[in-house]
Amino acid sequence: MKLSCLQENLKRGLAAVSHAVASRSTLPVLSNILLSTDGGRLKLAATNLEIAITCMVGGKVDEEGAVTIPAKLLSDLVNNLPNDKITLQLDERTQAVTIICARTRATIKGIEADEFPSIPGAEGSFTPIASLAPDMLREVVGQVAFAAASDDSRPVLQGVLLRLRGDRATFTATDGFRLAVRTISLEAPVAEPQELIVPARALNELARIIADAEEPVQIGLTSNGGQLLFHTGPIDFVSRVIEGRFPDYERIIPTAHTTRTILSTSELTAAVKRAALFAAASGNVIKLTMEPGGDLRPGRLTLSANAAEVGENIEEVDALIEGEGGQLALNARYLQEALNSVGSDQLAIETQTPASPGVFKPVGAEGYIHLVMPMSVR
Repeated sequence: MKLSCLQENLKRGLAAVSHAVASRSTLPVLSNILLSTDGGRLKLAATNLEIAITCMVGGKVDEEGAVTIPAKLLSDLVNNLPNDKITLQLDERTQAVTIICARTRATIKGIEADEFPSIPGAEGSFTPIASLAPDMLREVVGQVAFAAASDDSRPVLQGVLLRLRGDRATFTATDGFRLAVRTISLEAPVAEPQELIVPARALNELARIIADAEEPVQIGLTSNGGQLLFHTGPIDFVSRVIEGRFPDYERIIPTAHTTRTILSTSELTAAVKRAALFAAASGNVIKLTMEPGGDLRPGRLTLSANAAEVGENIEEVDALIEGEGGQLALNARYLQEALNSVGSDQLAIETQTPASPGVFKPVGAEGYIHLVMPMSVR
């Protein structure tokens, strides 16, 4: 293998695939990045067996070949090279790669490419089942993925349910204490309905990788159906699919409410942030009290956090309150994360009884709902 490319292009490609390098593995090759020639370009690939990322880098190929090189050493070296042409040459006998750039010459010992796991790509028979704009996909992931479970007691709850029906895509995540659901429109209807559970960690990595993407993200299944492939521009992102049955979340979403509170998202966020300082010392509970307004005063949402050893905090926020009012006690962290996910200047909180969940919805935007289960307060 012998090829040349620009330092900035190689640096960008290594930054993309490095997200999939295994940090701890019994297989040394998983700490490496695969370098191979493909159609006159350099193909970079990395995997931790849960996700895999490939990135095509433009360049000039003089000799075909492939090798794997330690990811951290290669990335650190390339990041510190001048913005100039880089030449890579493989010695097939020793599996060592010589890297030349300007007045720098370095040799890195690698591992044979045959030991690297096979990674499916978008070339060949790949047929996308849906396509999303990258900025929309990043927004959806930011609103949903954080609500997935972090522990592995129930693997399906560590994932995000992707439901494709007609011209709609619905992303859903829950950890049993809160639920986030985002529905968006597709440019074209899907050929047949699909329900897939994608690891939340994989979607978070995908959102980071496509931060600068401009082309649509095409989504499709690999040939064996056990992996989901996201393709955009020079990048292919492959994630395993979690097997199992996702909870029937629709039955726990309230279809009615007795109180609807509309208020400024930023004002409530600031008030919750202050109340959380006190809630941290007392079960992390913040109590919300909704009081409808009268002829001479607006409605009011009162937040209170009381810790016997520390003190108490009371916050009042003006609100438009429709209905009878009431109380609700919520986990402070879940409340903060719900507010951060709304993405609108105003939000609506729909409630029924102290034992019913609080439902958060953006005002002026359809398609997102966030539900937080209440806490019992003595």
